[in-house]
Amino acid sequence: MEIRWLEDFIVLEKTRHFSRAAIEQNVTQPTFSRRIKLLEQEVGVTLIDRNSLPLSLTPAGEIFLGAAKQIVQTAQETKRRCLEVRETELSRLSFATTQSLYLSIYQSWLKPFSEQIDTDVELNLESTTWLINDFITALQQQQCDLMLCFWSKDLEELKALDSEEYEYLRIYDEWMIPVSAVDETGQATHQLPGSKRKPLPYIGYQEKTVLGPLLKRFLSQCAPAPYLTTMNENMHAAGVRAMIEQGFGIGWVIQKLVSKSIQEGKLVTVGDEQWRIPLQVRLYRLKNNTNPNLSIFWKNIKANLIENQV
Repeated sequence: MEIRWLEDFIVLEKTRHFSRAAIEQNVTQPTFSRRIKLLEQEVGVTLIDRNSLPLSLTPAGEIFLGAAKQIVQTAQETKRRCLEVRETELSRLSFATTQSLYLSIYQSWLKPFSEQIDTDVELNLESTTWLINDFITALQQQQCDLMLCFWSKDLEELKALDSEEYEYLRIYDEWMIPVSAVDETGQATHQLPGSKRKPLPYIGYQEKTVLGPLLKRFLSQCAPAPYLTTMNENMHAAGVRAMIEQGFGIGWVIQKLVSKSIQEGKLVTVGDEQWRIPLQVRLYRLKNNTNPNLSIFWKNIKANLIENQV
């Protein structure tokens, strides 16, 4: 049974005339008559008394009319609500970022800002486990509208974002800093660069993460080279930080992510300025993304950055 058959039946009851009902339904009279007949066959009873003038409903038709109106009304209301949901989904901005940026800036800045300008920005929590290529693919295929990530001129894996297809905003400058747990006197348990006889236990990042390749290149170019023995490679900066705090080794972590641990005396920075890695935090979008709220959001966030750098 089709909804349009029910709509035909309701219009026929109102007009009491096949030709006028067919015109109102924008179909030919033969087509309209055939659909009413199909409805009667589906129900298994005669709904229209065709021998009366004007047409009238049979007793079964009178009963069926109430149900037909209720079904059509429910269907129309459901369709309306589904369209509203679709419009909301189309206007919502999907956001992706790494776990470290989610912990250090999304909650404290981007989410409150989106609420302030009344824009629905939905974080894809799965993105906190993505590898570096997943972010680029998601942005290219519009699986996300906005991507917040670390950037460095030495991060070859992000060179694809230099294309004119993309646009970015420089959110703020950041550092990766080497840190160590402390001993009972509050001093670092490990100090760079270590020695050949006694290399430092090292907590690093997996190769396919955003920070892994950057840190690997940095360490290979250091002079003098640090003496490190890899104890663990983690997916997330929060995991690296936790293992360093527990005294398992030395490691490089985003400064904003360890600032509280340093203030509380759980961690200390080690080495001098040469061991710090400069980064930028950038917000990217695909230029041809047609989400209607994206341009408005981009304009607002750009103005906010000019007025008040994070």
